[in-house]
Order: sequence, then C-alpha cells, then structure tokens
Amino acid sequence: MTATEEAIRLEAVRLAFGSVEMRFDVGFAAGRVTGIIGPSGSGKSTLLHLIAGFEMPDSGVIRLLGRDVTADGPGMRPVSVIFQDNNLFAHLDVATNVGLGIDPALKLDAAGRAAVGDALAKVGLRGFEKRRPPTLSGGERQRVALARALVRRRPILLLDEPFAALDPERRAEMGDLVTALQRETGMTVLLVTHQPDDVVRLCDAVVEIEAGMVRAVRTLR
Repeated sequence: MTATEEAIRLEAVRLAFGSVEMRFDVGFAAGRVTGIIGPSGSGKSTLLHLIAGFEMPDSGVIRLLGRDVTADGPGMRPVSVIFQDNNLFAHLDVATNVGLGIDPALKLDAAGRAAVGDALAKVGLRGFEKRRPPTLSGGERQRVALARALVRRRPILLLDEPFAALDPERRAEMGDLVTALQRETGMTVLLVTHQPDDVVRLCDAVVEIEAGMVRAVRTLR
C-alpha cells in the first residue's frame, strides 16, 4: 500500500448517543500523520474509538487496509492506541508492561524478550526494564506506552491526546519521537490534539471535527 492510498475509510458511519448523532464519511492516507482537531465534545475521541473497535457504529462501514472490519472487535483490528492516560499497570515493571503488547499471558520466548528490549531502546528507555510506572515521569510513562505499541507491530497507530499532560519540552520530545518512529516503520498515525503546534510540527494533513461531523480536511505537506 502506497502513501497515496487510504489505510482507513469510514463510509457513511453513524453512531447515536441519545439525542446526539455523529456521522463520519472520511478517509485517511496510508503512511501519513493526520491531526484530528475540534472543540471538546465534538467527536474526536469517538472517531478513534470507532476505528479501534471500542465503539460499534449503528450503520455504515469501516475499512482498514482495504478490509471491512465493521463487525470486528478491537483485538482483530490492525490498530494500536495510546491515550492520555497511558494504561500502564502500576504493579508491573516496564518490561512486563511492554511485553503485554506481544502476549497478554506474558509467555514470551527469547525473540519476544528481545523485541521488548529493542522497543525500549528505540524510545530511549534502555535500562528501565525493572522500573515500575509510579517511579517514572509522565513523559517516560508515555514512552513505555509507545514501546508497547511498537511491539504489537500494528500498521495503524491512534494517539488520543497522548501529550496533553506533558510540559512543552516533554511534549516536543515525544512528538519528535513519534515522528521518527513513524518514518522508520511507515505506520499510519492519527493524532487527536488541542495543540496547534503539534499539528504544524508533526502532521501531514489535518481533519477538523465539529458537532460529530467532518467539517474540513486539509493537506499540510
């Protein structure tokens, strides 16, 4: 699949929350970083949840890498997700948290353990294997979450405001890291953010969401 093809396509997707209805008809280019912007409550996170399979649409079709995944659960989709709350297990060490991305039962062979070490090295956390999340900074915890996403080897990465709790310096560092890893792996990345600087620095395109609908799509580079 080339960068000009679509990795993600939502076709007439509709989801109602009581009296609130969201409708999405949009595609995202493969191998690119696309920013998702819009007011709070506009549907940005819901869009990501539909793509990841955390929400099921009332109607419409969701295609990932050309395949209809509308009825598939999250585990069957070629997607990794990182949230603002990085969802690390506080009682498990860093290596174990990352290893969960390979096997939830943590039955890792030598290759799996090597993959964990390699992912931690790529995010700048070599030597942190035995540390536990409460001993890490916010930026370090997000690096662990990114390492876990890397070992999953999924071609689509969804980032739901992953830098929101970081100070400007740490946010810039994480943004640079995501950019470098995206270029290395060719992943398709969707980034929900409220920070205009993130869009300018990191994104190839931007999609604006308002009131549960796509209002604008712009190519930045």
